[in-house]
Order: sequence, then structure tokens, then C-alpha cells
Amino acid sequence: MQLTTYTDYSLRVLLYLGTQPADKLASIKEISSTYGISNNHLSKIVYELGKLGLIETIRGRNGGIKLAKLPKDINIGAVVRQTEDLEVVECFDIDRNQCIISSGCRLKHVLNEAMKAYLQVLDKYTLEDMLVNKDYLRTLLSKA
Repeated sequence: MQLTTYTDYSLRVLLYLGTQPADKLASIKEISSTYGISNNHLSKIVYELGKLGLIETIRGRNGGIKLAKLPKDINIGAVVRQTEDLEVVECFDIDRNQCIISSGCRLKHVLNEAMKAYLQVLDKYTLEDMLVNKDYLRTLLSKA
């Protein structure tokens, strides 16, 4: 399974914000520069993360972004479900399925089982689990 760039960047934004002090607001420009990600692309991701209730955006001159929830309340599996298209094969989508062997194919069941196992592992972890080395991550991010 390969995550899309969108999901990868979404997780990176959450990790970045999770390394910051709770009272500090970060900017899209700062995160974009740190990771070497397009500012426009990151703006779309930040907007979506805000709609999902994962980050809070504060507008204005002294505005910025921060986590809207505690890291322990942000589940990695849930983030992946919200940002990723999990229909890895055409037959997972009843409306789009054009495969002529779909009704007799066993592969879709195996792939579905694998997807469930993949998500089950991700569901075990929160953003807090990803931040156990927060100080080291902050150091790496500050060197970028």
C-alpha cells in the first residue's frame, strides 16, 4: 500500500504541529519551507485538515495554525481514512466497477482483508505515539 502525497503531507503537517509548544501558532509558509512542499498544495491540505477538525486556523496578522485536538486524540488510522482513497482496486467501488470477473473473483476479498489489516494496525496509534521523540523531531525540523 502506498499513501498518496496528500495523506503523507497531511500526516507531516500534524507531526510538525505536534512538535510545537501548545501556545505557538505555525504558518503554512513555515511548514512549506521546512518540508520543501508547495505552499499552494499545503494550503489545500491545511484547509481540509481544518474542515476535519484536526487543526485550528486563526486568521489575521498574528494568525496561524495549531492542533485542534490533543495528540492523544488524533488517531492515525482515522486520518488515513479521511485523507486517502481506500478503493485500491476498481471492484471496491460498486458504481465504478467494470471488471468482467468481479462476481467470481476471490482477489478482491484478499485485498479487502489486507486493507482491513493495514487499517487495524494504523488504528492502534495516535499522533501522541508518533511524538515520543518530540524533542529530536523538533531539532530535525529546525535544521531544515
